[in-house]
This record gives sequence, structure tokens and C-alpha cells, in this order.
Amino acid sequence: MDRKLLLIILDGVPYRNFRRLFGNLEGWVQSGEAKMWKHRAVLPSISASCYASIHTGVSPQDHGCTGNGNVFRLTQDDVFAQVRKAGGVTGAVAHSFWSEFFNRAPFDRVRDIEYDEPESTTINHGRFHTMTGYGHSNQMTPSDVDLFATLTNLCQRFDLQYGMLHTCTLDSMGHRFFHDCQEMDQACFIMDEMLAPFIPRWRQMGYEVIVTADHGQDARGHHGGHDPLQQDTALYYFGDATGPSADHVIDQLQLAPTILSLLGAPLADTMKASPFLRQA
Repeated sequence: MDRKLLLIILDGVPYRNFRRLFGNLEGWVQSGEAKMWKHRAVLPSISASCYASIHTGVSPQDHGCTGNGNVFRLTQDDVFAQVRKAGGVTGAVAHSFWSEFFNRAPFDRVRDIEYDEPESTTINHGRFHTMTGYGHSNQMTPSDVDLFATLTNLCQRFDLQYGMLHTCTLDSMGHRFFHDCQEMDQACFIMDEMLAPFIPRWRQMGYEVIVTADHGQDARGHHGGHDPLQQDTALYYFGDATGPSADHVIDQLQLAPTILSLLGAPLADTMKASPFLRQA
């Protein structure tokens, strides 16, 4: 595999928040260094269901994860597994749900919170957190700059062909404060500022980069249903592949086949959606 890619998932960011509040990402779109499209989540537009669909390319009605209370080892082939079949090295810095979906379940805090398994058929290098104790009064989220640094560390140490990062900070802020408030504006601003220095660093390391969210959130901090604020988010792409017109809406099921096609890894038979990016 001669191409490398990082997928950065900022949980729970509606399209309008990306466009209004992420000045660095939008600046790269204006300068032509990034491309941006609207990205529409599957239904239910709830976190775990979206995580499963992003990496398997099948809907919740097919993979069976109906929400955050229904997390298990998925049976469908996924992005990590397909990259491994092509000989690539994979890594993930994310909530423990990702380990349960794509490595093993149930999640064992001692065994699975950090692992390096070169022979794994899915995720070779995992760094996970559980957010145990999460609630209105304490978000239990790691610092995002630490997560970005951890992914960079894995890339440097293990030369990942595919790396994925997921952070719940903005989703948690939205549930707590809703969206028309100073707290949410500031949270998005800080996320954009923390992320920005890593993007040129990753690009210099040879990675294409996709930044997006799993779903949006409405004005009351809710998601899960069939509403544009809950389903629609933005997707930013840094790389030389060609894509659709700017008004195209990306179906979430297109992400898995797109990532694999860019990397030159085989698509799973269950991935029926068409890639939205093509190698130049």
C-alpha cells in the first residue's frame, strides 16, 4: 500500500457549526487546500449506530446496532479488516465502542485500553477511553489535543496506513449546553484551534486527511432522528483525489468504500455504496 489516510471524527457537530465556527477548516477550503461537502448520517442518527455504519458501509438495519445500548462485535467486514487484508497497518484512538465493534467485546479496561497487536486482523494499535461516569455534571472526556498527539505518535512509531481518531467532546458539550450559547461557540473554536496544527503535520507525513462527524445535533442538543440538524454534518478532505460537485450530499455509507478505494484496499462484498473520491 503506497497511500496513507487518517479519518478524524469529531462527534456530534451539526453542519452549521462546522461552517460557522471552524475558521481554520473553512480557511483551508477558501484557499483550495481542502474540499468540503455536506455529509448525511444513517438512521438512527445516534453515535454507536453511526460508528458501525461508517466502518462497515452498511446501515443499522443491516449491522444491527440500534443505539448506544446495543454494542457488540460486528460480523460484517470493516475498513480495518480490509486494510489488514491488503497488508496495511491500522490504528485507532477512540471511545471504547470502536474496540468492541471492530476488535473484541466486551471491552476489558485492563486488556484493551491500550494494545499493540501486529498480527491482529483488524486494529493493530489501539488507544481507547471509556468516559465512565459521563453525565451532565462531568463530561469525562480526554483533552482533544492529547488525542491528536496520541494519533500522531502512533503514526510516527508504527507507520500506520490507516488511522482513525474519534472524540466525544463536542457531542457532550451540545448535550449539556445546547447550541445557541457562548459555551458551544467557544468549544468549537477551541477544537478547531487544537486540531489545526496537526493537519499540516499529518500532510507532511504523507497522509490524506478526512475530518467529519458521525452526526449532527439539533438546537436542544438531541440527535437520533430524521431531521437535517440531527443527520447533517460537514466533511473536509485534504488530498489530491477528485470528488463530486460542491453541492453533492455524501451518504454515510459511502465513507467505507471511499477510504478503501483511496488506500487501494479491497472493498468488502457488503459495501454497496459508491466511493465519492477517486484517485487522481
